[in-house]
Amino acid sequence: MSSRSRSSRERSESTRISDDQIVQLVFKLRQLVPEIRTRRSDKVSASKVLQETCNYIKNLHREVDDLSERLAQLLSTIDADSAEAAIIRSLLSN
Repeated sequence: MSSRSRSSRERSESTRISDDQIVQLVFKLRQLVPEIRTRRSDKVSASKVLQETCNYIKNLHREVDDLSERLAQLLSTIDADSAEAAIIRSLLSN
């Protein structure tokens, strides 16, 4: 085996995630996703956790897009020099 193939294989093995690390990451995701966190049962499969996490992230993206659109509409209806515009700018800068 060439040193190049061996080096590539060793690098690949060193970056693999152990089963314990996967369990810990799934546990962390369970704590972050409200739909899973609020369930009474502790018996949620890792695949279900990943599926729910993906759905949660997609929903967050939709909410951000919706809020961005609503904000753009709001900003287009008010005078840029108004008190309302100043409040919105100050909120966005925080």
